[in-house]
Amino acid sequence: MEGDNSAATEPGADFEDSRSEGKGRRLWKKVKYQLVEYHSLPGYLKDNEYILRHYRAEWPLKQILLSIFTIHNETLNVWTHLIGFFLFLALTVYTAMKVPKVVDFQSLQHLPDVLRKTDLQKIQSELVACLPSLPHLSDLHRLKDELRTSLASIDMLPSLSGWHLLELLSGCLPQSLTHTNQTNVCMLLSVKDDVANMIAPLLVRPISRWPFFAFLGGAMFCLLASSTCHLLSCHSRRLAYIMLRLDYAGIAALIATSFYPPVYYSFMCHPFFCNLYLSVITILGIATIAASLFPVFQNPEFRTIRASLFFGMGVSGVVPVLHKLIIFRHRPEAVHTTGYEILMGVLYGLGALVYAARIPERWMPGKFDIAGHSHQLFHVLVVAGAYTHYHAGLVYLKWRDLEGC
Repeated sequence: MEGDNSAATEPGADFEDSRSEGKGRRLWKKVKYQLVEYHSLPGYLKDNEYILRHYRAEWPLKQILLSIFTIHNETLNVWTHLIGFFLFLALTVYTAMKVPKVVDFQSLQHLPDVLRKTDLQKIQSELVACLPSLPHLSDLHRLKDELRTSLASIDMLPSLSGWHLLELLSGCLPQSLTHTNQTNVCMLLSVKDDVANMIAPLLVRPISRWPFFAFLGGAMFCLLASSTCHLLSCHSRRLAYIMLRLDYAGIAALIATSFYPPVYYSFMCHPFFCNLYLSVITILGIATIAASLFPVFQNPEFRTIRASLFFGMGVSGVVPVLHKLIIFRHRPEAVHTTGYEILMGVLYGLGALVYAARIPERWMPGKFDIAGHSHQLFHVLVVAGAYTHYHAGLVYLKWRDLEGC
């Protein structure tokens, strides 16, 4: 009987054991992926002793990827630069399509239809009166009679940039039509943009865009590399090492390519200085990336050295900026772009200073674990600096498209 009772209870015991084991596994899985404190981290993840809690440590990739939508002390580090990446991706597409807006000569055949919606004879005569005053268009004198008789001859015009023609029409047509009634003037202004965009191919072919797009590419690479690094580095020592090297390479790429538009467009008519400055900053960027490959570069005691190295790359840009101001001191574009570049430098420099000094968390350890610590502020300042530099690049493009060398 005892043997029978023993045999009868074994399946129930096994069932209870399996339930307990299942609960144990689920509990362990839940506990395993809990956020931990700084003192529980493996050595390679200990970087900032003032961030005390909410760390992920050696999670599997699936859990790490899902953690992009959860709250931990890297959440804002990931999203500040991920949003910045998409911002610059949108700016790149916008720049490629709209700066300046260019159409081919086929669209010019619709110009008469647009102008007929307004006082065609008046606008036509005023446009013809303006044409001889346009720079580099002396050959238009021979077209004057043809233009008076048929706007179809407009397809013989040399090409003009959208913003060039807008400026020319803005400076000529409205003033010359001041003696007409207000309705005609308003109608002219309403179609001026259409006219300008139709006569959009550049007077001289657009200057090279590669330095500007190199900067945009460097910014996107930096932002995406940083976001990826902050998301994945908690997986393992090996992946953390790879991601950090990628992050440092992105920072160096952003700083180096930030020099390309100002150097190229400022000195495009002075090839020696253009090539000299571009070569120096490129070599500095490569050297910084090479130095970052050494494992010792990541040690916390080298934090200030890391920041100083990147800061030094940025400071080296003072030389070409001062050179530009000397050569083009009479040009408003030189002053305008320098203002943007100073602001960019201040934002980058302030970000490096905050990052190196670990402000504000060093003043109140544990209070800025989730939001507001130095690395997040550094990220925001980097995006702001790069966005400022984008606007400087637009000024350079407009300047050189209009005037060339």
